[in-house]
Amino acid sequence: MAIIACIATALAAGGSGVAAADPGDPEPAPPPAPATTIDHDGTFAVGTDIVPGNYSSAGPVGDGTCFWKRVGSDGQTIDNALTKKSQIVKIDASDKSFKTDGCQTWQITDAAPPAPLPPGGALLQLGSMLAGLPHP
Repeated sequence: MAIIACIATALAAGGSGVAAADPGDPEPAPPPAPATTIDHDGTFAVGTDIVPGNYSSAGPVGDGTCFWKRVGSDGQTIDNALTKKSQIVKIDASDKSFKTDGCQTWQITDAAPPAPLPPGGALLQLGSMLAGLPHP
């Protein structure tokens, strides 16, 4: 009952009943700055987790495949690849996120990404690759 009386007295005197922060407590640490290196698989928020820019990776880890995907602010895939080759990807400030799986470390770079293929270009590229294969 004495505790209730103390609380009532403190509230009546204008107190909130909530302990105030000790002025000697250190300020909380600011959140980390966005990174310019991606060294593990995951989905990274652009502007929060990573800075926008051109990123390069030497390709997949080991004998696997490297998958990456850029996602726009509307949640739709902007661009992606599943590859065994080195990659350079431009991540725009307007992108929502960048996902990577099975890729070696991504580093921000001054190198420009390759020009996009024209419509149907992937089929032409696949056709020329198949034409170069030996026939059974």
